Amino acid sequence: MSEFLKVVTVEEALHLMALALPTRDRERIALSNGLGRELAEAVHSPEPIPSFTRSTVDGYAVRAEDTFGCSESLPAFLSYRGEIPMGKTPELIIDPGQCCWIPTGGMMPTGTDAAVMVEYTERLGDDTVLIYKAVGPGDNLMQIGEDAAQGSILLAENHCLRSQDLGLLASAGVEEVNVKHPYRVGIISTGNEIVALGTDPQPGQVRDVNSISLAAAVQAANAIAKTYPIVPDDRDMLSEAVSAACEENDWVLMSGGSSIGVKDMTLEVLMSFPQAQLLFHGVAAKPGKPTMAVKIGSKLVVGLPGHPVSALTMFGVICKPFLDAKLPQRLTATAGANIASQAGRDDYVAVYLEEREGDWIAQPLLGKSGLMTILAQADGYIHIDHQQQGIYCGETVLVTRFD
Repeated sequence: MSEFLKVVTVEEALHLMALALPTRDRERIALSNGLGRELAEAVHSPEPIPSFTRSTVDGYAVRAEDTFGCSESLPAFLSYRGEIPMGKTPELIIDPGQCCWIPTGGMMPTGTDAAVMVEYTERLGDDTVLIYKAVGPGDNLMQIGEDAAQGSILLAENHCLRSQDLGLLASAGVEEVNVKHPYRVGIISTGNEIVALGTDPQPGQVRDVNSISLAAAVQAANAIAKTYPIVPDDRDMLSEAVSAACEENDWVLMSGGSSIGVKDMTLEVLMSFPQAQLLFHGVAAKPGKPTMAVKIGSKLVVGLPGHPVSALTMFGVICKPFLDAKLPQRLTATAGANIASQAGRDDYVAVYLEEREGDWIAQPLLGKSGLMTILAQADGYIHIDHQQQGIYCGETVLVTRFD
């Protein structure tokens, strides 16, 4: 199988996968169901926000020129005309020398162009208000379209909808949005040594960790996961499983069987399908070198290493960016120890975070690729670029947080 080996850098792998991404269907959904969904097109504001000029303070609606020159020692005397009802169009018309009470969010009445905060006013009886602070035209107001003009882009295509985004769209009267259908991802664990959860492993056998962990990772990336039965090292059974998974999904993740060996026939099986195109077989990264990707028709099949730590790490590095529209959570920290790295490959080192005097310290969790306790203890990972030869203790690093 060595003639198939095509080792690439992580950057090259991401580029090749981006060119081979399956197309996604779109659907129109109610705004209330939009949290976490990815917009299939930009959303434009159907109306100006706000649609009327409103006060941003509790106080008095005034003509700004009536307050010019006033101060604590020389207040302006204005005639009180009444109160603006919340949620209704004002019937009052304010003439020069007059004012009216207005609550925060209230619609400004005709004849006014500013609002004075109640803290800078005083009522004298029922018909007079003293103003102690001058305001200019537009002060303490939100003008029509100031938040968003009619027709302007509220949210761009591919944006992942958050709670505040839903609030913005609701304020514009948007009831439905066009979103991309989540990717469907099939997950297959392979190997004679793998046994299902609930089965007591015999000597030389291990429980199927990757089906559980990868399915959870896929779901955390806002995609739809479907796990398949474990496939032994049998060419026909592997071919049947891949065919079924490609039929039912957009992506297929396979763990195990991606390195070079007598029993590792995954690549040969994948390349036997019509329209199969090898993207890469091997990534210059640690952990995760025996990672591969093959495009079969319109579907993308990614072969991940069998070791759980390697499989999850490479999923996060080369798969998650395309499945999840959310930006990864990253923070700046200080390396808590020296971390060696080999030039020519990208290293991904699991770390846990300690807070010291308000600063984050990233402590490396070093160990073999099969140790699940490493990822269970980790808060995230540090990426050491292939051009670097390690990180010194005390050096500033960027930590990518795990979900």
